[in-house]
Amino acid sequence: MAAPNYLVVNGDESEPGTCKDREIMRHEPHKLVEGCLIAGVGMRARAGYIYIRGEFVNERKAVMRAIDEAYAKGYLGKNACGSGYDFDLNVHWGAGAYICGEETALIESLEGKQGKPRLKPPFPANVGLYGCPTTVTNVETVAVSPTILRRGPEWFAGFGRKNNHGTKLFAISGHVNRPVTVEEEMSIPLKELIEKHAGGVRGGWDNLLAIIPGGSSVPLLPKSQCEDVLMDFDALKERQSGLGTAAVIVMDKTTDPIEAIARLSYFYKHESCGQVAPRCACTPCREGTGWLYDIMTRMKKGDARLEEIDMPSCC
Repeated sequence: MAAPNYLVVNGDESEPGTCKDREIMRHEPHKLVEGCLIAGVGMRARAGYIYIRGEFVNERKAVMRAIDEAYAKGYLGKNACGSGYDFDLNVHWGAGAYICGEETALIESLEGKQGKPRLKPPFPANVGLYGCPTTVTNVETVAVSPTILRRGPEWFAGFGRKNNHGTKLFAISGHVNRPVTVEEEMSIPLKELIEKHAGGVRGGWDNLLAIIPGGSSVPLLPKSQCEDVLMDFDALKERQSGLGTAAVIVMDKTTDPIEAIARLSYFYKHESCGQVAPRCACTPCREGTGWLYDIMTRMKKGDARLEEIDMPSCC
């Protein structure tokens, strides 16, 4: 008998500045539930698991309520939607560990173990949850699939430029007049995104210092590059940054960027799983994040060496 397939949806949204999946789970959980059923049928999965960040209490309650309603209507469970297909959907919540956003650490946590990454290969697609083939995907990706199927792929592909099609949830925070999470088309200019939806930079555009365009794990862009850059994968890669989670963190001229990056470095140091080889090649992370934070702390104090500027990218 062939091993069952499983769908795992990653709702462990823990990166600083990132809050797009939270909005879906809080305000549109039925889209997520419907998307899970569609994905499950597509991959012939026996069951799906939505892994939600432990601190997201209200979001978890909203998703569980939506799942209960779907079961009551016959949309989930045996003979889901009267199709003859059986599909169960479950919710699991974490304990506040950022590392569980990594797919294999998430699977370990789902299995009741410590949330620490596995050595790859094997990859989850072959050996995942309970040793069975598993697809680990994102809340936003799953939740948008019902709309794409209703409106058609041509509609979705009509947004954005070549190789960067579709819509995206942008979470705009920091020094803006109106922090917001908004769905917009890919390839929208960064300046237009902030002016149109976030009320502009606090104190005006000329007060802008820099922007982190894709969450705290991507390089920031100075104001000179923010004037005309497009918000998509290719454009930001060309500027040596990245779209990442599309969490736009705006910094005005009151910001000390060295201190801000040092604070983010502390987050990654604190959230390292602390795991040692040979089970997982996490030693560079465990040791490197500590060294990086030490370097950034000394830079913040003005007590660093010139050659150390290039060291963080090598850690």
